Amino acid sequence: MKVNKEKKLKIGIVCYPSVGGSGIVATGLGSELAKRGHNVHFISYDPPFALNIKSPNIFFHKVNFSGYELFKYPDYTLPLAVKIVEVSQKYKLDILHVHYAVPHATAALLAKDIAKEEGIPFPNVVTTLHGTDITLLARDKTVMPVVKYSIESSCAVTAVSQSLKSDTIKALKTKKHIEVIHNFYTPKKITKNRIIMRKSLGLKEDDFLITHLSNLRPFKRIPDLLAIIHKLKNNKKIKLLILAGGDFTPYEILVKKFGISKQVIVKKNIKDIENYINAGELGVYTSEEESFGMAILETMSYGKPVLATNVGGVKEVVEHGKTGYLFGVGKVNDFASKISSLIKDASQLKVLGENAKLHAESNFCAQKIVTKYEEYYKHINKIC
Repeated sequence: MKVNKEKKLKIGIVCYPSVGGSGIVATGLGSELAKRGHNVHFISYDPPFALNIKSPNIFFHKVNFSGYELFKYPDYTLPLAVKIVEVSQKYKLDILHVHYAVPHATAALLAKDIAKEEGIPFPNVVTTLHGTDITLLARDKTVMPVVKYSIESSCAVTAVSQSLKSDTIKALKTKKHIEVIHNFYTPKKITKNRIIMRKSLGLKEDDFLITHLSNLRPFKRIPDLLAIIHKLKNNKKIKLLILAGGDFTPYEILVKKFGISKQVIVKKNIKDIENYINAGELGVYTSEEESFGMAILETMSYGKPVLATNVGGVKEVVEHGKTGYLFGVGKVNDFASKISSLIKDASQLKVLGENAKLHAESNFCAQKIVTKYEEYYKHINKIC
């Protein structure tokens, strides 16, 4: 008896190689698709931060910048478009999945026009919106028309949260259908003992460790995070671990001003985040806007509850009172008060953590989300 095997796709993924949420999501998606037998071609100026380019079915194609002196600033969109045409033609891609409207979808659409002019088959373009392309660029009149064009002209568009979908429609007045497919996260195996990790961080056995993961951009409101620790500085057992994807230097003066130097630990560009999150008790996130909150999901996936601001897609990830607590932006006192109460209630902290892990596993797992993308790709190839 013959078994019908589903056709394996040849998928191009265009993303930033950074430690930011979109890069992590795109890398995780491509890696999971490769595990399912699809050929996945990453196209970027550097290998994505978390990508193992030696994995089966994973291919990386580097975009080289032009040094043409006529350009005052280095251009990326043009060489990216050329590389997309090259990879699409050589490997006969079925789908081109770009993360961010500008510049990635813009480059993909230019590549599509080039391919059409040269009579080269071109894959359908799926654009995923992650947040910054809407919350920042779509508000900038100098690029807003390009953002809208890139969205409207894509074969298909997805958003990582219902909140981001609503923001996109409101900001751009777009009539383009936007499919909501949440982010996912696959927890990695803990490879370093919690006790050993805590000792390596200089922690005592009874210290209460709060973790925070982010790229440290202004909208993350790191001063609020530090102000929370300042409010709690009389409890010397409270420590803050920041896993930074950006430069923490601008905030060092505030750490000194608050007198919390001995309570703040900063580690930069950490790959084994699982070992550090596991060393802590809970995560704290103070952003003024979040399209989803990837770091929040990562924290929950390792059984740690989260205290976060009730903005954007965060409300679609955290269940208030069950997997953590949500507060208004800038409500430093509320954050500090809840931390103080949780320190005294180990049983509640444990229950919240267990709920957080179960919620992450049930709703934001690879099995569920990657399957949605597979089905969506096939659907798009039938209708576009």
